[in-house]
Amino acid sequence: MRPVIVIPSYWAGNHAETLSPGAYDHTTDLFSEDPDLERCLASLEQVRDCPRIIVLVVCPLSATRDVRLRLDHILAAHTTLNITLVTNIEAARIAERVTELAPHAPGEGVSLRGYGAIRNMGLAAAAILGHDAVVFLDDDEVVLGPDFMETALYALGNETRQRLPILAKSGYFYDRSGSPLADTSRAGLSQRWWTKRLEFNRWMEKALAGTRISRSNYVCGGCFALHARAFRRVAFDPFITRGEDLDYLFNMRLQGYDVWFDNTWAVKHLPPDRGERSTRFMQNVYRWYYERAKLSFASRQKEYCLVTPESLMPYPGPWISHELDERVRRTSFVRMLVSSDHVGYWRIWRSGCEEAERYACDNAGRYLKFQSFWPSIMDGLWNDPILADLLEHA
Repeated sequence: MRPVIVIPSYWAGNHAETLSPGAYDHTTDLFSEDPDLERCLASLEQVRDCPRIIVLVVCPLSATRDVRLRLDHILAAHTTLNITLVTNIEAARIAERVTELAPHAPGEGVSLRGYGAIRNMGLAAAAILGHDAVVFLDDDEVVLGPDFMETALYALGNETRQRLPILAKSGYFYDRSGSPLADTSRAGLSQRWWTKRLEFNRWMEKALAGTRISRSNYVCGGCFALHARAFRRVAFDPFITRGEDLDYLFNMRLQGYDVWFDNTWAVKHLPPDRGERSTRFMQNVYRWYYERAKLSFASRQKEYCLVTPESLMPYPGPWISHELDERVRRTSFVRMLVSSDHVGYWRIWRSGCEEAERYACDNAGRYLKFQSFWPSIMDGLWNDPILADLLEHA
């Protein structure tokens, strides 16, 4: 295989300019003394046979030059790594080519805006450069040993004993305390109906205790490997507000494929403290309503496999079931009373479900339409000499 590591990296602009409020979990300040990406790249220097690294540079358009200069300074300290940057400049050229290949594809499916479209940009860049395996890593993570790539690629492209192809594989992460499980110690009333931690832990404990490779109900987007036979056929969803990694598992199942879990492959996750925000909560409300509507829409199309809440128990099945409505209402009501963001949660309690339901209904079929163009987009981008030269000399 000819693998590549893809790292989305989110940057704020200079002065008071930032990305849209709540658009991404965190962005690195242009003048940060200890940027996440620096730490991530330093950890990759220990990796045996480290392949090319593609860094997707997500930042405001007007900040492109300043962020690029900052990244050039960071990259100068890691000359042993083969790093390719995809900034707004390169991304615009790639997006133009995608439009030429699929002029009737809906939305902005391959770009540096929106979680799903950003992942698709990583797949597009990998295809242009002819890589047949993509390993996603987040910039607020560090790898844990020299064998990172060997473990990442283990079994990828092979078959299980039941002759099922292993085309997508997830690892997991350890938190700052060294635990692979979600912290349940702080789950108070405001988390009672919204936390996924207990459900997730039940699934994770079983997966960690089982065989090395098992069928997964979970995707860690920052420890995720895709074979070309998967990513050339299945796209990330550019219309989902967040959770594009787990959503990819649903997309794979719609196409009749599985995502697999490797209980020996892990990274360490070192995110900044994000706190609790009503904007992030609302993104998740939109996410789950949209997810439920998309899977319901797909279930009525003959060419897709059925994905049900029952097939995704104990996690994340409840989040795409009829339980979702009550979870949103109860959580937003309690947080309206106990959090400092009273107004934000009050608005969600009053009209959030209706707004999310409306978005979900309006967009339920858009991903499947975009997905229908994806194989031809990938075929058209594969080893594109002009775009490859652009990326090689970026």
